[in-house]
Amino acid sequence: MMRGAGALAVHGISALPRATLARMADAAAQVVDCMRELHESGSNLVIEALRGSEEFTEWEHYPSDDARDPKSHAQYFFHAHSPDDRERPDYAHFHTFMGAKGMPAGIRPAQPCGRGDNPQAQPMSHLVAISMTPAGMPERLFTTNRWVTGETWYEAHDVIAMLDGFMVDGEAPSPLLNRWLTSMFVLFRPQIEDLLIERDRAISSWRARHPDTDVFEDRRLEIISSLDISLHRHIEWLEGQIDA
Repeated sequence: MMRGAGALAVHGISALPRATLARMADAAAQVVDCMRELHESGSNLVIEALRGSEEFTEWEHYPSDDARDPKSHAQYFFHAHSPDDRERPDYAHFHTFMGAKGMPAGIRPAQPCGRGDNPQAQPMSHLVAISMTPAGMPERLFTTNRWVTGETWYEAHDVIAMLDGFMVDGEAPSPLLNRWLTSMFVLFRPQIEDLLIERDRAISSWRARHPDTDVFEDRRLEIISSLDISLHRHIEWLEGQIDA
């Protein structure tokens, strides 16, 4: 799995077009503003994710029926695993998805790993997960195997094509949290793309080494690609690129 500290670990990130850097800078401003507003009101991103809940229960989805945008068909939920079921120290994380109706035209599930061999798979694609600290700071991005979320599997290039459509609007569970998540997809877009490409490479490698198992249902393979991130370092790098 990939390891690193954000922007510095991404292949070719220094060659990004100026227009892309400008969009990332706008997203950085949104990310920082959302977190500042929450801090000033005595809240943070984790508190907002749990808004309306009396307690934080392991494995439960927050919100209970996921946050869903009816226009973009993007959705997400926040949850935590039990301590003995964590590959790495992880307080809790957001899982993000794109529903079938929000996918670009012409995209089809990968074969033979679509819904045909798993009738329980949902007509959605997992995009990326964002691991959070208890204080509400993002600390890691990662991708997961199909069995983890019960998704329909799409190849990396198709999932990457879905990223532009991820937008969650509305008041529930928190307008600032929704805006923050939407902006994170722009700010960390190069890292997310790299993680998805690495995800498919790892799947191919695992399948070659375990030809007698269904790689997408193999419980030994849960987190496929992972990258430690630093919001401060990434924004610092981005400002340096724009100033240059």
